[in-house]
Amino acid sequence: MTKYIKPLIVYTLVALLLVGCGTMQPATEEKLPTMPQTFGSSTDSATIADIGWRTFFADTNLVRLIDVAVQNNPDVKTALQRVVIAKANSKISNGALLPNVDAILSAGADKYGDYTMNGVGNYDTNLSPNIDKDQHIPTNPTTDVFLGLRSAWEIDVWGKLKSKKKAAYARYLASEKGRQWVTTQLVAEVANLYFALVAQDDNLAVIQRNILLQEKAFDIVQTQKEGGRATELAVQQFNAQLLHTKGLAYEIKQTITVLENGLNVLLARYPQPIARSISIVHQPLPLQLQAGIPSGMLRRRADIQQAELELLGTKANAEAARKAFLPSITITPYLAVNAFNPSLLFSAGSLVYGALGSLTAPVFNKYQLKTNFAIANAEQATALYGYQKTILQGVSEVVTNLQALENYKNFYRLKEDEARVLQNAATIANELYLNGAANYLEVITAQKGVLDAELEVNTGKKALFAASVDLYRSLGGGWQ
Repeated sequence: MTKYIKPLIVYTLVALLLVGCGTMQPATEEKLPTMPQTFGSSTDSATIADIGWRTFFADTNLVRLIDVAVQNNPDVKTALQRVVIAKANSKISNGALLPNVDAILSAGADKYGDYTMNGVGNYDTNLSPNIDKDQHIPTNPTTDVFLGLRSAWEIDVWGKLKSKKKAAYARYLASEKGRQWVTTQLVAEVANLYFALVAQDDNLAVIQRNILLQEKAFDIVQTQKEGGRATELAVQQFNAQLLHTKGLAYEIKQTITVLENGLNVLLARYPQPIARSISIVHQPLPLQLQAGIPSGMLRRRADIQQAELELLGTKANAEAARKAFLPSITITPYLAVNAFNPSLLFSAGSLVYGALGSLTAPVFNKYQLKTNFAIANAEQATALYGYQKTILQGVSEVVTNLQALENYKNFYRLKEDEARVLQNAATIANELYLNGAANYLEVITAQKGVLDAELEVNTGKKALFAASVDLYRSLGGGWQ
């Protein structure tokens, strides 16, 4: 009989291995497009992304606002909780590699019939002269008490559990990069809202200054009408212009309210005034706005790093799904005291121990494993496409913002020149009008041109700051 057992065991092992070894092949991974070497003509590796936001932004009021936002913003706090969850999941995966030990206390009682195997066996055992009285089995009923430790340990022969551990750890690291990217986005959003708010302050000042000038012009034309030197049409035209400009002031005030409340939401506080001091025109831009090189952006930009880590996690998860087709080896040892009489539970004769080893391979649940493998491969492909998209978007944003800086610098310089020219033109128009050498329409047109040009100067400077902030963000700066 023994000579048949060993070959049977061998054949069983071979069959299990053959069943399990029909694993699915890893999915073929697509190659990413080649990264450009530079963002333009510059090959300097220095980048503003290496500068902390407390240094990058010179306005102390803005720095204080960002500090509050980073500490209190709900999105940042939510991202931090995602990190906590991912870390806990990573610890669970680590624990899967270790034996699982449970403490067990169980008790039960059975009443066996006289014509059952256990009933006859217990009765016959009690009549044996080879046992003492403590070994007599209670028959009405028979109790059973078990107290001890029982373990289950899957030996990770093929590395399936290690792959799951690697996937969970990659997701944990990705969640941390996600938190960093939320912070980067928040810093940029606070800065852009702040500069937009300061620009609206300047717009309001421009409008109020022009209101004073237009009120003066309106008084002059009324006086001229009384002296017969101007018509009622001229008076109404100057009055209409003044009313229009006053209406703009209220529109700007509402915009300021919206911007202030938007900032307060980012800072997780109810509406209240926002401290600011320096006008947008006098705000200093960073002297050097180097972009560095694309490979540096890959190392610094948190959302790209997050996408890369998520890709690594899906690869490891797909590998674990592939290895799930292989046989599993599990050992289940136990150590306990076990007795049919509670009073004998802690006697030396009640000590029991043992171990069971098992080798299992999937046979009828392969459809589920194949489905899981297909899902894991699809998730890997999705992560790859997401990674590719994030890189493309990052490079595109940097190039766009670099071009925006160049264009808005020229725009701002031209608008400054235009405003100076129109201010001179308005002065000349007023003098000519007072001397009767120009009509009132020329004065109104000149005043409107000055107002529009001065507002566009503020718009140009705000656009310059927005481009510099967006460049800083798109390069990965701002999460420190």
